[in-house]
Amino acid sequence: MKTNPAQMSNSNAAEARDEAHLQEIKSRVHRQLLQTLDLLQVQRLSSEQLYRECSQRLDGLLSEVGYPFSAVEKQQLLNEVLDDIFGLGPLEEFLRDPSVSDILVNGVNQVYIERHGQLEQTSITFSGTQRLLQMIQRIATRVGRRIDESSPMLDARLSDGSRVNAIIPPLSLDGPALSIRRFGTIPIDSRQLLALRTLAPEMVMFLEGCVRGKRNILISGGTGSGKTTLLNVLSKWIPSGERVITIEDAAELQLQRDHVVRLETRPPNIEGAGEVTQRELLRNTLRMRPDRIIIGEVRGEETLDMLQAMNTGHEGSMTTVHANSPRDALRRLENMVSMAGINYPIHAIRQQMSSAINLLVHIGRVTGGRRKVLNISEIIGMEGDVICMSDIFTFRQTDVDSEGQAQGRFEACGVVPRLLEHLKAEGISMPLDLFQQRVLGNGAK
Repeated sequence: MKTNPAQMSNSNAAEARDEAHLQEIKSRVHRQLLQTLDLLQVQRLSSEQLYRECSQRLDGLLSEVGYPFSAVEKQQLLNEVLDDIFGLGPLEEFLRDPSVSDILVNGVNQVYIERHGQLEQTSITFSGTQRLLQMIQRIATRVGRRIDESSPMLDARLSDGSRVNAIIPPLSLDGPALSIRRFGTIPIDSRQLLALRTLAPEMVMFLEGCVRGKRNILISGGTGSGKTTLLNVLSKWIPSGERVITIEDAAELQLQRDHVVRLETRPPNIEGAGEVTQRELLRNTLRMRPDRIIIGEVRGEETLDMLQAMNTGHEGSMTTVHANSPRDALRRLENMVSMAGINYPIHAIRQQMSSAINLLVHIGRVTGGRRKVLNISEIIGMEGDVICMSDIFTFRQTDVDSEGQAQGRFEACGVVPRLLEHLKAEGISMPLDLFQQRVLGNGAK
């Protein structure tokens, strides 16, 4: 028997109305359940007590509504309420998904996630601006910070180390906006980077030798290129007997070692007092007997103090900087040193940079979103007023495949690093043929 198209259309419209009605009821019950709970009180209950309390109240609300909810739908409502109380509401499902690297909320009706380097829009929405704002304020409260109209920006972290940035009205015109940069609960190591073809085995061997041999390393790259992840990987090779102190704006480093002192900046309070900057933390760090200092990212005047620390007995220190190329990274450092308010001549600044930094590692996203170590370069000194660099390893993109992913190869540039002499003095030897000009393995895609 053939179905009349008009009947099919009416049936689809009826189903859509039923679904909309169901969602409206679920939203109302969800909201009423949260309103009946004392959120401060329920957070003192055990998970079993809270589950029973929520379940009993939910049964009562569903009876008032008179809609026949299934056991699955009731369980989903309970989970949503518990996520609102203890977690990030509808975003919790993405925080439980290890394949999601970024969560981007552009107001209540637009939520994007990034998987494997690709952005995709989700069907998740928030029931209202107030619900999204409460979630952002809960994040701020947990890390001892605040966000409101007088202080409408937040840079913080979640308990799993994920970095959170939020901005609310009046600065954000279309409602609160939230960005979550995720870091895995299990830190990535060099084997995983090799499996992801982020770099080649020869590059890993060289970087490990430079870290063990106390060479000062600057990691550069754009936003989301993997600078912090690479810094975490390098930290694993710091000898266990050394004392490491980290300085960050929002703590996100997951150093793979035991002897670490972690420091974090503090924003000003509501009266505008009490701020502690990276520069102040760095100066205090020098009195804490560090063997190595790691700054999550240099952004301003603390760059001068970092360079001086690298030059005065804290060899093997590391930091990151936002830049689009190795040469651009040096220019940015130069500009940030000038922010310190000391009238150094350009030549003196560049001379200090060239003597402080031994190795520059540039990482970036290639076509398709995958991350690659694009350059490993040695700083070899000055020639006139120019800082001289020589590329040791590079990644060369050659094509794009049918899936839109970059094709290319890692190459050794045929340059024997001058720092090999220092590494040899530290008891670290490397075969010269490691640097012979050739195509390296592990870079076909």
